[in-house]
Amino acid sequence: MPETAAARRARARKIVRLLERAYPDATIALRFETPLQLLVATILAAQCTDERVNRVTPALFQTYRSAVDFARAAPATLEDEIRSTGFFRAKTRSIIGMARALLERHGGEVPRTLEELTALPGVGRKTANVVLGNAFGIPGIAVDTHVFRVSQRLGLAKAAGPDRAEAQLAGVVPRPQWTRFCHLLQAHGRRVCVARTPACPACPVRALCPWPGKTAAARRPRAPRG
Repeated sequence: MPETAAARRARARKIVRLLERAYPDATIALRFETPLQLLVATILAAQCTDERVNRVTPALFQTYRSAVDFARAAPATLEDEIRSTGFFRAKTRSIIGMARALLERHGGEVPRTLEELTALPGVGRKTANVVLGNAFGIPGIAVDTHVFRVSQRLGLAKAAGPDRAEAQLAGVVPRPQWTRFCHLLQAHGRRVCVARTPACPACPVRALCPWPGKTAAARRPRAPRG
């Protein structure tokens, strides 16, 4: 019998409680001090690890302190500064275009709505929701690879893409918990529910997970007879 929407919401609440116990330190991994810094860091994090981005941004944010600085950046110079994050040419275009749009439309300030953020060059729904939730405290569901994978395995979303998964999760998780929910799933996805060989025997929400591909505990080798 298919799970009802009410049952899925109730199961989601239990999952959140258990993940809170397991990962009380769960938070955003990207380091930032201002909404603009977080916006740039999230653009850089596309197809790149947060750890790598955090190695690049300290020097970057010393050089570029405002939207004006990024808007005036020499593309070749910025490309070299962010090269190690991958796709550096496309990211350079996005960052410079985003900064110029901030100046033209918002006086150089990062806007606080999903619609205004996603209208900026290089800013999709995931990036916008990261900024809303972590820079402004406005609930947002940022569906990165971890949130997408873990929510699918837990049966909280069943979607072919992140935008549809976001919509489904919004109907399962209470709005005030959206940002925190993403932090918890990201922590779980990094530490236990990894992509290739998840540590299912150690999973704190194993009893609530319907995923049929659960891994089993490794068998101990038998002691030799003698």
